[in-house]
Amino acid sequence: MDRNIRTVDDVLRLLDGLFAPEADRWTAGGASWWDGFYADRSKAVPFFVSKPDENLVSYVERGLVTPGRALDLGCGPGRNSLYLASLGFEVDAVDLSPAAIAWAGERAREVGAEVRFHCGDAFALAATGLEGPYDLIYDSGCFHHLPPHRRISYLALLDRALSPGGQLALTCFAAGAMGSELPDEAFYRAAGLQGGLAYTPESLRAIFADLTEVELRRMNDEDAGSPLFGEAFLWTALLRRPVAS
Repeated sequence: MDRNIRTVDDVLRLLDGLFAPEADRWTAGGASWWDGFYADRSKAVPFFVSKPDENLVSYVERGLVTPGRALDLGCGPGRNSLYLASLGFEVDAVDLSPAAIAWAGERAREVGAEVRFHCGDAFALAATGLEGPYDLIYDSGCFHHLPPHRRISYLALLDRALSPGGQLALTCFAAGAMGSELPDEAFYRAAGLQGGLAYTPESLRAIFADLTEVELRRMNDEDAGSPLFGEAFLWTALLRRPVAS
C-alpha cells in the first residue's frame, strides 16, 4: 500500500506519472525522445536553423535587454545562447537532450563562443551545476511542452533563479495558431500533451501575474533568407521581476 504523499514535490511526481512514458517531454525520462528528435539535423525543422529569435534581437536593439548573466532554458542546438554570448552575456544553457547539447557545443566551437552548456533538468539547476541569480532567463519553446501542474515548478524556478529586476523572455504556442486548446484537466485523461499547449495573452498574464509585463505580442514571420528566426504561430513575452521595495 502506497501512502507516501507528503510534499508538493510528491504530488508533482504523482501527476507526472499519470502521463504515459512516451508522452514525457519534460523530465529526465524524456531525454531519449528529444535525442531522437535531434538525431537527423537535416530535417526541415524551423528552429534547427542557426539564427536567433527575432523578438530577442528586437529586445536587445531597443535596449529592453542588456548584457548580464543569462540562462537559456531548453536551449536545443544553442542558437539563442550563441547570440547572447556574442553580445557579451555570460550564458548558461540547459537542455534535457545530450544530442542537442552536443550539437550546441559544436556550434559554439565553430564560432569561438563562450557558453556553459549543461545537460539536465532545468527544474533541478543545482544538479546541473547552474546557479542563479540571472538577469535574463530565456525560454524559446520550453514552456508550452510542460503539463499544467509543472507550471508550479516553472514559477518556482523563476523565484529561485531570476534576480530582482531580472527579466523572463519566452516564446510559446499561440491559441488559434498552434498547440492544443484542450482545458488543463483534459490532459490528465488523454495520452499526452497533444504536441504542446496553446496559450492566450490572458492566460499568460494570469500565470505570470507576479511579473511586470514589458511586451506581449505575436512573433514576426521571418522568411528563409532572413538572418532571424520568426514564426507567427508563437507568442513572445518579455516580463520583469519587480525589485523589492
